[in-house]
Amino acid sequence: MNAPPRNNAGLLAPGSILSAALCALLIAVAVAQAFAANDDGLANASVPTIYLDLRTIYAQVPAGSLAFGFGHPTLFNTQTLATSGGAAFPVGLPAAKSLNMDFPLTVDVTESASLYAGVSGSSTSFGSAGFSSFQITSWNIGFQADLYEQNGGTFPTVTLQSTITKSIPDGPLSTTSFNNILEFDYALDSDETRGFLGGFQYTRTDVDGALGRINPNTIAYVGGYYQWPNNWKFTGRVGVQSFEGAQLLNLASIQPFAQPIVRIDLDRVDDNDNRLFGVTAEIMWVPKPAYQLTFRTPLYAVKN
Repeated sequence: MNAPPRNNAGLLAPGSILSAALCALLIAVAVAQAFAANDDGLANASVPTIYLDLRTIYAQVPAGSLAFGFGHPTLFNTQTLATSGGAAFPVGLPAAKSLNMDFPLTVDVTESASLYAGVSGSSTSFGSAGFSSFQITSWNIGFQADLYEQNGGTFPTVTLQSTITKSIPDGPLSTTSFNNILEFDYALDSDETRGFLGGFQYTRTDVDGALGRINPNTIAYVGGYYQWPNNWKFTGRVGVQSFEGAQLLNLASIQPFAQPIVRIDLDRVDDNDNRLFGVTAEIMWVPKPAYQLTFRTPLYAVKN
């Protein structure tokens, strides 16, 4: 039996990891469907929801900055650097604009646990240059799970989300990001249509080569949400983002900062809380303002 391909460091190659991740998702679907059968051998309504969580993202970042943000650690500034080796920007990172598309295949194995894996592509404009051609720039794999559910009790629901994102193709500044979010959700009613949020996000980014270093980024935030009877839901988060700085090739150092960050979500869901459409606006000071606008249009294969 042939061994899976490995890179020079002895690790599994990115393509092999992504293939394994997709296989794991398909196996999870099959297992969940098998357990969804009732005693009569007929499938009940608990088959997992399966969908492509399509996200279209437009972002602007000022010169000399890297942008992390809530739940999306794709450093599109470094993706072109990874291809060019930094030769294109001898005096530092210029201002950047980016149009990204994420294609994570998502399986809601239960009401409280989801698995996802997919790829992201982007078209980027640096400085006054036009947008580059659209290309696949990263892959990701992750999960989200409720560690504790409030269910009308005193203590809030605790949710953990963990994502690994790997930029492609490999280069001197290609990166691997590990993003973890721990969120607390205190619902004010039994239907969980209004409540308060609080949480922490920690992002560690490893530069694959020895020519750069990106230090950790941490966000602490609070917020709340309200869902109307017509199933439109508003969620707001405000917090402080602390970035410990970076050094990329021979470019000027990106200095540490601790600055505000704001995110606003407006979603349309169905009666079973499946998202039908969503839009997210985000402003992060890095330390000058960076902007991100995201449209979510899930494509369902199976929906409960």
